[in-house]
Amino acid sequence: MTDDGSPDGRPDEGLDEGPDEVLTAAEAAVLAYEGRTWPGPGAKERAIREGLGMAPVRYYQLLNVLMDDPRALAHAPGTVNRLRRIREAQRARR
Repeated sequence: MTDDGSPDGRPDEGLDEGPDEVLTAAEAAVLAYEGRTWPGPGAKERAIREGLGMAPVRYYQLLNVLMDDPRALAHAPGTVNRLRRIREAQRARR
């Protein structure tokens, strides 16, 4: 441990990774899917299952985490900001 209390000599920056870190392929794919428009009900969920190989519930869990991730904001600012606005509007209605 160093003088500043961190084990590796770097100051503790919290749990969030910096925006210079790269998204995983799955994270980038989730953001790409979310940025698309879908033709009708069920098409998006079917594409999630077939294209990403994950359950829609897992997709939306990952998406919620990504909305607060600075790497996601750096990767797809339009999509992330749109999702944040929608989330805030839903919270305000409750």
